[in-house]
Amino acid sequence: MRTVLVTGPGGAGRTTVAAATALAAARGGARALLLSADPLDALLGRPAGPEPTAVTDGLWAVGIDSGEHFRTELLGLQERLGTGLDLLGARPLAGEEITELPGSEEFALLHALRRAAEGDWDVVVVDLPPLREALAVLALPEQLRRYLRRLVPKERQAARALRPLMAQLAGIPMPAQWLYEATARWDEGLAAVQTLIEDPATTVRLVAEPGPAAADALRAARTALGLYGLRADTLVPNRVLPGDDAGPWLATLVAQQRKCLEEWHEEYGAVHEAAHLGRDPRGLDDLALLGVAPPAEPAPGAAPWTVEDRLTEEKLLVWHVPLPGAVKSELGLVRRDDELLLTVGAFRRIVPLPSALRRCTVTGAALTDGVLRVRFAPDPSLWPRTN
Repeated sequence: MRTVLVTGPGGAGRTTVAAATALAAARGGARALLLSADPLDALLGRPAGPEPTAVTDGLWAVGIDSGEHFRTELLGLQERLGTGLDLLGARPLAGEEITELPGSEEFALLHALRRAAEGDWDVVVVDLPPLREALAVLALPEQLRRYLRRLVPKERQAARALRPLMAQLAGIPMPAQWLYEATARWDEGLAAVQTLIEDPATTVRLVAEPGPAAADALRAARTALGLYGLRADTLVPNRVLPGDDAGPWLATLVAQQRKCLEEWHEEYGAVHEAAHLGRDPRGLDDLALLGVAPPAEPAPGAAPWTVEDRLTEEKLLVWHVPLPGAVKSELGLVRRDDELLLTVGAFRRIVPLPSALRRCTVTGAALTDGVLRVRFAPDPSLWPRTN
């Protein structure tokens, strides 16, 4: 299954390009599914509900309702905790009085992604929030799984038979089995979504309206994609004005767009322009007129994080981390136990070290040509000795 994650600066037309991408895939013979939290009625000519809705031959759509998802999840949790809440004298919440909380949109999107991964689709196109929020959503499964491992370690489950005795000795209640079971369910769901996001067949399609502000946002996005190990699919400059017969009042804007487009074609390579129709696209015919390309095949081995063996020559291992567009002044690097804390501007990722590097110490790092090279020297007290 190919998964295309569509995002870009706010107001760039992400939903329109996502719908046009899904339509192009369907007309190319694929079974395509479009996921979006934005209304799709005008774009597709029909509303999309929580279950896949047939739009046209080969194309289905799902409308993500974060409020309904939040109510369903909270009511389900309340039911599972029913006995404990009764003992506390709690008054159960009714569905109509539940209002979603901040952050529920992200979890509803991850839930929809997991359900899509279980379906029989050739292509899934996901209409993500704007760039900053989209990258935070894509990083969420990895982050939450790390928190779960730290807060509820799996190895503690092995001692559940001793819990009553330990509770008496310690004088405090020990974690109940339901906590470990709930944690296992959460971890399983997050792992499924993380696997989908990290799959080589998953790519990010960036959408932007040509201009100086978008250019700055895209450079930051490229660096963040490298930080999270995500693969770029295509850059779609949206609402591109026609260059012919532009009136005097449009000439300056057209010239600005053309200058920006020249730079993007040179910098990004895979660029497919989407035409400005002179109106908001409405219906499948308008989506087809945009000229958006179907999902491209992901580049093999894109965005590799590799360890280079220089032990024989320099007694070093070098970890190569691609960070295209990164600036040295915005880069932060901290080794903490068996993890590396990487900060690039407003983005941060905590990644476990490969097993060989855990037995080394960091001796330095350098950023050259968009690649961070972190140098590790073997720790004599931990490195296996050779006779």
